[in-house]
Amino acid sequence: MGDFAAEKVGLPSAPPYLSLVSKSKKLSSTNATVTGVSFASGGAGIFNGTCELFKQSIPLTTQVGYYSLVHDQLVQQLGSGGSQAHLSKSLFLVVIGSNDLFGYFNKDSQVSKQYTPQQYVDLMASTLKELLKRLYGLGARKFVVSGVGVIGCCPAQRKQNTTSECRVEANYWSTKYNDGLKALLRDLKAESSDFHYSYFDTYNVMIGLIQHPETYGITEIKAACCGLGNLNTDIPCIPISIYCSNRKNHLFWDLYHPTEYASSIFARSLYSGSQQVTTPMNVEQLINVV
Repeated sequence: MGDFAAEKVGLPSAPPYLSLVSKSKKLSSTNATVTGVSFASGGAGIFNGTCELFKQSIPLTTQVGYYSLVHDQLVQQLGSGGSQAHLSKSLFLVVIGSNDLFGYFNKDSQVSKQYTPQQYVDLMASTLKELLKRLYGLGARKFVVSGVGVIGCCPAQRKQNTTSECRVEANYWSTKYNDGLKALLRDLKAESSDFHYSYFDTYNVMIGLIQHPETYGITEIKAACCGLGNLNTDIPCIPISIYCSNRKNHLFWDLYHPTEYASSIFARSLYSGSQQVTTPMNVEQLINVV
């Protein structure tokens, strides 16, 4: 979705941060820092522990640490005033949280033995709030924050139901986390008037795709496009897997992730959607905030 969002605003896809770092751990390229950098990491979560579940990912705390290095580089490159002017116009796209919830609702979950669901989603929100405040302290002013989607309806969660239906509990706590996320964004806005944001309601956009797939030309909402076995979930998307002939008619690419086509639908809604799905404004409006 981040790549589609960049396309919408007329910027190149942001290169991965680590691709810009030399062996001496210094940024080896500076042009990219002006047009955008991606700190995203597959399998990452708000909590450091989530990365232990989805191996080799970089937790959000580390990603924010990497951003602080880019911030310092921009200050060197543009000066204090120039870097702040640049960053105040920049968009900070934050898409995180699903993996933390998957970690809680997966079979053999350890965190579910430590926290009640309410305690867990509250801790997710409070932890994210502190990291967003840190980004704000490092010059970020315009945030595009995505809520978590209908995680109980992804193939990996459907597989845990004998009927292949969505897992109601996982979806319920996704909405509860999203409520906490919206509340923390309102709080941050109340604390700092120059904190501007667009919250994207991924959950309800996904519900629309699931309930009315024919509107978008989607014919398969349960099974993954790539995999093997029941719902293509017995074996994940690896070289021995099979994959569907038409990815555009599937909602999910693999056990967890939407297809590129579904992501393009999300990005369109994110950029120019109504207040039903983007609050208090969409990205197109956020860009024009002075």
